[in-house]
Amino acid sequence: MADQLAAIFAQIKKYNKIIIHRHQRPDPDAIGSQVGLAEILKASFPYKQIYVVGKHIPGFDWIGTMDEIDNDIFDDALVIVTDTANAPRIDDRRFNNGDELIKIDHHPNDEPFGDLMWVEPDASSCSEMIYAFYQHFAKELKLPKKAASALYAGIIGDTGRFLYPATTPRTMLVAGALMAAGADAAAISRRENEITLPLARLSAYVYEHLTILDHGAAYVVLTNELLDKFGLTEAGTSAVVSLPGRIKDVSAWAIFVEQADSHYRIRLRSKGPAINGLAKQHDGGGHELASGAKAKDQEEIKQVISELDQLTTDYATK
Repeated sequence: MADQLAAIFAQIKKYNKIIIHRHQRPDPDAIGSQVGLAEILKASFPYKQIYVVGKHIPGFDWIGTMDEIDNDIFDDALVIVTDTANAPRIDDRRFNNGDELIKIDHHPNDEPFGDLMWVEPDASSCSEMIYAFYQHFAKELKLPKKAASALYAGIIGDTGRFLYPATTPRTMLVAGALMAAGADAAAISRRENEITLPLARLSAYVYEHLTILDHGAAYVVLTNELLDKFGLTEAGTSAVVSLPGRIKDVSAWAIFVEQADSHYRIRLRSKGPAINGLAKQHDGGGHELASGAKAKDQEEIKQVISELDQLTTDYATK
């Protein structure tokens, strides 16, 4: 890892323009790692031009906002992509217009991209990795409060406020260090825990309509018609993804969310059975306990449910 970090730091020192991307449909870790790295570099190298790009997500303005930049800014620039497993998911398709491309990620490296890659699948989050990068070069880098807050938001987002198995002793040490650097843990946790009234009503619907099979597989289907009824878009459903996991009898679950073109995005989560293999079979991938996939129609939804049921059955009876 030391050689990878040294190579990345050498490129950061070399370039005067650095543009940081993350994945589409971002979560707190995507925004947190992107903004956290940018704020570290801005504080450490005030003479460099540092930008964060991607679609503006108003709900994450409290972590950091995106920059709007012209195409020519990419000329002779270093591009860094955080928290993104594969190139098709990178937000802002100009990522290849820079001079050099670096991938920093904590998902399994099934689809490598970039001139340099640093991938740590055992890390709780990409935000934890960005802190490790800062710590490795702490004599030359600064960690401002805004960076600490963004990274803390990313870590608790990807660990479910330290409930998920990805949380390690190292994760807790990093969280403590970020708090010491100024991150307001209570305020950030409250902000990530907040939901709107429409989301509260959707949460009630999920609990009311969740189907739980005999060996712990669970699922619910959210159609466009239903989301319209609650005044929500597909992007607003992320807050309900973790809800089935709070039920004792559920060991793995799928939330099917209809898209504008009528296919379904599948959010897969687990408390034990590895579900990333199932995700790969349906145009997706991710971590063993948190993955995403797609279903083109009702028949594929039924197939995914059957395969998830088999996974939980095998897990329960092994």
